[in-house]
Amino acid sequence: MLIDSAKITIKSGDGGRGCISFRREKYVPKGGPNGGDGGKGGDVIFKADNSLATLIDFRYRRTYRAQNGTHGLGGDKTGKSGQDTVILVPCGSLIKDAENGYILADLIENGDSYLAAKGGKGGRGNARFATSTNQAPRIAEPGIKGEEKEIELELKLIADVGLVGLPNAGKSTLISKISAAKPKIADYPFTTLQPNLGIVRYKDYQSFVVADIPGLIEGAHTGKGLGIRFLKHIERTKVLVFLLDATLIPYKKNKKEDYEILVNELESYDKKLLEKPRMICFTKIDGLTPDQIKDLAKIKFPKGKSKVKAIVMNISSVTGENLPKLLDEIWMLLHQ
Repeated sequence: MLIDSAKITIKSGDGGRGCISFRREKYVPKGGPNGGDGGKGGDVIFKADNSLATLIDFRYRRTYRAQNGTHGLGGDKTGKSGQDTVILVPCGSLIKDAENGYILADLIENGDSYLAAKGGKGGRGNARFATSTNQAPRIAEPGIKGEEKEIELELKLIADVGLVGLPNAGKSTLISKISAAKPKIADYPFTTLQPNLGIVRYKDYQSFVVADIPGLIEGAHTGKGLGIRFLKHIERTKVLVFLLDATLIPYKKNKKEDYEILVNELESYDKKLLEKPRMICFTKIDGLTPDQIKDLAKIKFPKGKSKVKAIVMNISSVTGENLPKLLDEIWMLLHQ
């Protein structure tokens, strides 16, 4: 199961307390102050790891703490710094402040990191307070408390191509044919209940990643159907492929309306999505007559806000018709 959001509490380590101590040697009965400083508290750090694909671990552990710094010691010995806590998250994770929703970091590449809570500074020992007029200070500082925050984690899948369509448009069947992904496929709406990623092998040594997004319906941006939960997963894609079921209604006016529903939902969620290069594919053409296929060619779609005119083509995931051509066109769009 894809878990793409979580809320956790993090706490960095407290700084160690400074030490009050004086030299006590055989021939130095009244030695000066030698209390050491406290150690620094550990930090809490988020780090992107490409071996992870979900936030499911955060369902079972909600609190993460770094180690406190140890207290200072006599003999001018500084306390040991607390150990950092490194929290591994999938690539594509957003780190947000749960209180105000502010985005603190966006960890996209493997190894990207973010210091979310800095450890407290250790307190100064009494050796730091010695002056010409106060040569035997009996004061030391407590360590500074570490930071405590509520963090919201949000995962946005990283894919090159996003498959967008109304329920039962053939997205899952297509991704199962062009990649090794094995999503659930059935002849009823909302079969896909979570995004699926598939790696498409292209030519000999090339590849790209396709995301199968659960079917959108009119009003999805307000939460209808599977709603806004999955729209976020196409934000990082470079190319959008709109899939329209060619068999449902054989009238070109209604085919155009299906496309406009999808475009309106994307625009209502984020207008920048419409600036991406796009393709329009009529699916399931194996169920059409030659005359019906000719009618599809007469449908004209507006260019919209995309800088690249939408490529329109007919495909059949069942027979494989035009799938090699589809991959060629996607590859060209990805490298424009």
